[in-house]
Amino acid sequence: MERADMDAFVERVEQGSDIVDVVSHYVTLKRKGNRFWGCCPFHQEKTPSFSVVPDKGFFYCFGCHAGGNVFKFLSLIENVSYFDAIKLQAEKLGIPLPERPKSAQEKAREQRLKDLLKVNEMARTFFHNCLTMTHMGEVGKAYFAGRGISMDTIEEFGLGYAPNAWDKLTKAFLARGVPQEFLLEDGLAMERREGQGIYDRFRHRVMIPIADERGRVVGFGGRVLDDSKPKYLNTKETVLFNKRRLLFGLDRSHQAIRQAGYAIIVEGYMDAISVFDAGVKNVVASLGTSFTAEHCKKLLRYAKRFYFCYDSDDAGQNATIRALTVVRDSGADVRVIVVPDGKDPDEFIRKHGADAFRALVENAFSLTDYRLRYVLAHVDTQSLGGKMQALHEMLPVLAMMRSAAERSELAKRLAQTLMVDEGIIREETAKAARNPQLLWQEADTVGPAQRATVQTERPRMHRADGALQKAGRIVLHAVWEDPSLLAHALSMVPLDGIPDELQRTIFSYLNETEEWDGTQLASKLGDEAAEELSRAIVENEDDAEDAAGTSGDALAAYSDSIALLRRAYLKQRYERLSREATEASTSGDVAGMAEKLKELTEIKKEMDG
Repeated sequence: MERADMDAFVERVEQGSDIVDVVSHYVTLKRKGNRFWGCCPFHQEKTPSFSVVPDKGFFYCFGCHAGGNVFKFLSLIENVSYFDAIKLQAEKLGIPLPERPKSAQEKAREQRLKDLLKVNEMARTFFHNCLTMTHMGEVGKAYFAGRGISMDTIEEFGLGYAPNAWDKLTKAFLARGVPQEFLLEDGLAMERREGQGIYDRFRHRVMIPIADERGRVVGFGGRVLDDSKPKYLNTKETVLFNKRRLLFGLDRSHQAIRQAGYAIIVEGYMDAISVFDAGVKNVVASLGTSFTAEHCKKLLRYAKRFYFCYDSDDAGQNATIRALTVVRDSGADVRVIVVPDGKDPDEFIRKHGADAFRALVENAFSLTDYRLRYVLAHVDTQSLGGKMQALHEMLPVLAMMRSAAERSELAKRLAQTLMVDEGIIREETAKAARNPQLLWQEADTVGPAQRATVQTERPRMHRADGALQKAGRIVLHAVWEDPSLLAHALSMVPLDGIPDELQRTIFSYLNETEEWDGTQLASKLGDEAAEELSRAIVENEDDAEDAAGTSGDALAAYSDSIALLRRAYLKQRYERLSREATEASTSGDVAGMAEKLKELTEIKKEMDG
């Protein structure tokens, strides 16, 4: 892809992106003066410290110090790379990505993927038609009817039936010219152990097409209608089908998840279909595997609240605990829906109805309450050893709680429940706070915890913010507003004399670049430097607004700040020259010492003046 084409593409996307409009899809903003304020989406807060300056195209949070342009915001909120954020915004704006010349191998690979996807689409139609248009499918329709699945939902998900025969699909597809290798690669057929040829992988099962986020059919799940094993059979792992990355139903539920503000996560696709059929659309399911870090990252793009609703038996509870170990560090607000009587969501809805299930959602347990409930149900707290084990299993929850008031309340509850001195609980909690991650691993009683590689909530940071840092930001803001000031600023304070490392990096980039572009700058600078520039622009916007129409005030702020930085630079240089003059004197370098003394005199004169 030509660089000029890509630059034009990025510029077009940037011009079409209004930062207030983009941010408003995720954050409730209120206008104050020439900027907008809201509660930061990257850390929990009650008082808004997140600010957007629309005419500059920057945002900045004064709490966690996240900052940047519209694409930086999207990359953080959607948990994607910077360039993927640009592409994501381009898709929303309907701006096509310019294509670069592709190699023959790349073209062949793309064509093969398209062919495999096409065969999967054909298979979905085949299974669906077998269910809805043939006598063979009556048994499948009876099964779905027995589970309360409506015909509308059958059509919505393209549900189907695999005939009770060895080669109905393979014969039909081979007759239509589908290569045998495609059927094998898609996991729709298997090679015969004896002799040649292939046969259908799915037989006498109701069929559930499994799609990726874009709605492309990448695999299938089949549920038996008799006592055959296995009860559920999924497509084997293929180039298209990876269970660790797929969430069933996300292609249909992502808008409902974003609108509701939370995702309901169930164990299997039949549970997801039943919940969806009951009118609760913000539901997804993992596919016969544990909830993974990849699943977590996908869902964080749409909501920050996760409601887990796994089966209430021991296996389901163990699966819930495993899932919680994955998401606990992600910044998500985690809740657990407990289905009574050991039932799964599908059974519960069939017996009690959709309204009863919605009531369970409304009464979902917090992570703290669910963990305590789980621990008390699995630990004998009558003995001293049991009490200490229960306390040890609860310590990670106590240690990670942000609110001191909530932590104190839970400590009191534990003391009363376990009949343990509250002082012991507080002392153990203080120890746990030093390394809560290790404690989680030790406390998990259901096997090793998966380590999530998801973006965690940004901590509130306290960066150095002395007079020199503030002065540097004022100068940065002024230079960004009027690039002609850069030459003057660097004549007063050379790059190596700028005391703050991040600001030095920014000034260096600006000095080396003819035309400043916020988008390119954000991709060239590191995250911290980009955030520092955002802070300089957004933080000093109030002063710029106050000085609107009174350019003398803005110029005075710049002059005072550059003077302060100049004085710090001169002081630093004076100290260095003094050391060099002493070294020259000691070594007998009379000429060198005289030169140093002359420069020292000039610096001293300027500093005293």
